[in-house]
Amino acid sequence: MGKKNSDYKLLSKLFFALLPYQALMLVINTLNSIVDSLFASNIVGETAMTAIGLYAPATHFLFALSVVLVSGSQLLTGESLGNNDRNRVKILFSEDLLTAFIISVTVGIIMVIAANAGIAQLMVNGEEERHALKYYMLGQSIGIPALVVGQQLFSFLSMENQTKRTMAASLACVAANTLMNYIFVARLKLGTLGLGLGSSGGLWVFCSVMGAYYLAGKSFIRFSLSGISLSEVKLIFTKGYSGAISRFVEMFRCIIVNMLIVKYVGNGGLSSFAASNSVMALFWPIPFGMTAVVRMLLGVSIGEKDRKSVSDIMKVLFTKGVLFQCGISLIIMVLAEPITRLFYRDPADPVYGMTVMAFRILPLCMPLAVISLSFVAYSQSMDNKKLANVLAVVDGALDVVLLSMLLIPVLKMNGLYLANVLNGFICLALIVGYAFAKYGHFPRTMDQLLTLPDDFGASEDERIDIEISEMSDVLNVSSQVIDFCNSRGIDDRRSHFAGLALEEMAGNIVKHGFTADSREHYVDIRVIHDNDDVILRLRDNCRSFDPLERTKVIDSEDKTKNVGIRIVNGISKDVQYQNLLGLNVLTIRI
Repeated sequence: MGKKNSDYKLLSKLFFALLPYQALMLVINTLNSIVDSLFASNIVGETAMTAIGLYAPATHFLFALSVVLVSGSQLLTGESLGNNDRNRVKILFSEDLLTAFIISVTVGIIMVIAANAGIAQLMVNGEEERHALKYYMLGQSIGIPALVVGQQLFSFLSMENQTKRTMAASLACVAANTLMNYIFVARLKLGTLGLGLGSSGGLWVFCSVMGAYYLAGKSFIRFSLSGISLSEVKLIFTKGYSGAISRFVEMFRCIIVNMLIVKYVGNGGLSSFAASNSVMALFWPIPFGMTAVVRMLLGVSIGEKDRKSVSDIMKVLFTKGVLFQCGISLIIMVLAEPITRLFYRDPADPVYGMTVMAFRILPLCMPLAVISLSFVAYSQSMDNKKLANVLAVVDGALDVVLLSMLLIPVLKMNGLYLANVLNGFICLALIVGYAFAKYGHFPRTMDQLLTLPDDFGASEDERIDIEISEMSDVLNVSSQVIDFCNSRGIDDRRSHFAGLALEEMAGNIVKHGFTADSREHYVDIRVIHDNDDVILRLRDNCRSFDPLERTKVIDSEDKTKNVGIRIVNGISKDVQYQNLLGLNVLTIRI
């Protein structure tokens, strides 16, 4: 792999370590929808499935609302952590939660008013379907604040490495939803109102389990009204709206697509689409989770102005991320008929055949979506709003709607499924075409595909990257650093101190961190010459250890102990430590 690949290895391991938990944040509502669909199709009937399908635009709107706040706060929090600005992290957390609560309560009240005002009459013709949709909306409205606020809590808990709590909250949510659906739907026969109440109850359990951590005062990030400003709230929206545009326009796409299905296929098409969406939604959190991980990692790397890590994050996505998603898609396609039989058991029923084809075609668009969604997140991070907005609109609705208008009248439901796949290829062409327009040729490197600005971060001649995977590597660190410093014209004294400091700290990590458990460990070292300062950055995936905390007690100890930490404190201008997303990051400025 070469000595320059430790960054890629660390980011690759971190990517897949964070992915399950970020996917869980997005899968909660999906699991609730699947539980609802199973109770609806097996106990209430096809009318309830139609109501769930017609409610889909509202689901997209709520997720879009959550994504605006989550993505904006994630990017700004990541940048603040990269800049070691912990006070701003507290302010961002407080602003995000307060805004999420106010907006979600308002939306919940509006939904109750709309349901009672007869909005269902504008969406469906049959009286039975109208009644089912009205009461499903009323039941779901109670859980809207828990859904939106809960997703914000999940995002910040991930940054605090509270993965066990997020897992517990997720499992509790699904269990509570299932139990409440059994009580409200199977026992009390409340129909679609019971389905909505079951989902809402599960979401409140989800939110409560996570909120208890902050109420108990155990968190690093604390809620406080001090320092909150409207300008910062506006910045969260400004930073996050690009990532949510696709979700907002998907709401209108759902409305248009539903109309096309009713016109050219019928209510059976709606029922089929609702069933396939409820299962596909269980797997869509994987690409959306990858996007969330990419967004977090990019936020920190951009805050550190770390050009190489930005490129490596996207390389991990293109190689391992896309390949992983291809495997998931293949599994769905192979299991098309067994999955369909969870909802419809008669192969002679047209709904059965339409649902099977959905599971054989729709998964093909998911690997392509991994790329387009992550490029939107990258463009957000780099403030390239032009590309982010175009991709979001095209991916969210434009292509699918136009292609559906052309294909559904001819190919019926298969036309809709193919439209989604073709949309992915169009988005990929847009990404490549944007780079082609800048360079005049097809991109040859990841930096070119990303159109990374030339002045972003340290160039290759301004930095050196070193990988440490065992103690023998430590022996060469000092000479490599000294040679680099000499080549940059740095004086001998600081060159020697830089080499000595890195050798001592890297040795401590290998000696104490590598042996603490049986996991595979790396230390990624970066030395940067910036404005006549020498910046040493050590990043490792060992257990958390803050050398700055250690300096508070070493003065009273034997002077022959903790030599490395004493040397670093004596020769450096500034030392900063953070545990970012499970990685120890030590930055030393000489």
